[in-house]
Amino acid sequence: MAEEQRAENAEPGEVQGTAETTPAPRKNGVAPQVSDELAENMKHGWADTERQDLDPVPQAEHTARRRAALSARFPGERLVIPAGRLKTRSNDTEYPFRASVEYAYLTGDQTENGVLVLEPAGERGHDATLYLLPRSDRENGEFWLSGQGELWVGRRNSLTEAARLYGVPVKDVRTVPDVLREATGPVRVVRAHDAEVEKALADKVTAERDEELRVFLSEARLVKDAFEIAELTRACESTARGFEDVVRVLDRAEATSERYIEGTFFLRARVEGNDVGYGSICAAGPHATTLHWVRNDGPVRSGDLLLLDAGVETTELYTADVTRTLPVNGRFTDLQRKIYDAVYEAQEAGLAAVVPGAKFRDFHQAAQRVLTEKLVEWGLLEGPVERVLELGLQRRWTLHGTGHMLGMDVHDCAAARRESYVDGTLEPGMCLTVEPGLYFQPDDLTVPEEYRGIGVRIEDDVLVTEDGHRNLSDALPRRSYEVEAWMADLRG
Repeated sequence: MAEEQRAENAEPGEVQGTAETTPAPRKNGVAPQVSDELAENMKHGWADTERQDLDPVPQAEHTARRRAALSARFPGERLVIPAGRLKTRSNDTEYPFRASVEYAYLTGDQTENGVLVLEPAGERGHDATLYLLPRSDRENGEFWLSGQGELWVGRRNSLTEAARLYGVPVKDVRTVPDVLREATGPVRVVRAHDAEVEKALADKVTAERDEELRVFLSEARLVKDAFEIAELTRACESTARGFEDVVRVLDRAEATSERYIEGTFFLRARVEGNDVGYGSICAAGPHATTLHWVRNDGPVRSGDLLLLDAGVETTELYTADVTRTLPVNGRFTDLQRKIYDAVYEAQEAGLAAVVPGAKFRDFHQAAQRVLTEKLVEWGLLEGPVERVLELGLQRRWTLHGTGHMLGMDVHDCAAARRESYVDGTLEPGMCLTVEPGLYFQPDDLTVPEEYRGIGVRIEDDVLVTEDGHRNLSDALPRRSYEVEAWMADLRG
């Protein structure tokens, strides 16, 4: 792999770009010498690849409507939403880029350095302009001598092509700092994505006003449109296939580790989507009692349970979030089944409470009541149940909330106000998880020894409908005996 490294000062053979010094890619830390003949040769002989037959991206009509809602909320104000920039992973390599949720939600674009600017336009509301990097310049050598030149990282859309795709005028992003510095009147920016953009606006924005913009965009995603629902459905369908892939290779995972499970699911995510939506939790045996077990370096043993919490993220950045707890050898023990069935009953109670008009907290409380009843019934807590719930004593083993909003972030809409989200009311179009669990830590001396090290969670992705809800991930079985039959069928 060719390694690239930026230098503070151009060295012999390096080419001056249109906006800043464009160093030549280096190999082993050494900048290559470029002869005049080679530099001249690289300017010529390239075919015209401009595409004339592009149609708008599938969500263009939805992004236009989303921008219109944003415009109506902040009339007369300039609004700046950046995509973000590449982040260094180590030395001269970067993490794979993922555009900011706010930017992708409003544009449909996912390229680094992009900036959406909504400029006040009187009665028209706002004029939207998308600022992007143009095609690499062949004449000055940027194409092949810049570390981010197209010869190295791949072809970009031209500004004309991007305008066709996203349905907004597109300009060169290298001009955006000057545009923003010259801006007058009230301005808001989505922070924490692009330091250069924030620097250009430093004397024009306030944290309080910018937070209002972030909150609005988070709350705008609480109710999903038709495009988003289709994407989340697709994510769940791919995720179900990923879980099937894992079951088919559990014998090989036993010979290696949880990493085999992680890699198996990741393959499905990359083939059918963009990535995994979050770090997959492939927790076998006592690791299942650690909520966010993502090291995935432990053994997979027959007789233990595997808690697999994973989700495929689609190419449009919508993610599923599904959990199944599976017996590694295909059969639950009596105690495992008892605990699993208790969690299943709790999830059923939670699902039944997901209806339009219900409070967001209702499904959590319904699931917690069932789990508390079981813990009292098993003698792990002293009743009555109402007392336990009032004091929250069940939380030693239930640990977490029973669900969260889902969308372009696995914990979507996190910046929404409490009154709109956790203290709010469910509406048709909302998509959320329902995921009760019971976790008995390996070192918990308050429970019988046979309980210790058992963790069970069942999680599904649920769309609130006009008359109730629809389970988007119901392709995966949930009842214990159905799980066993499903696993037996997949493993032949």
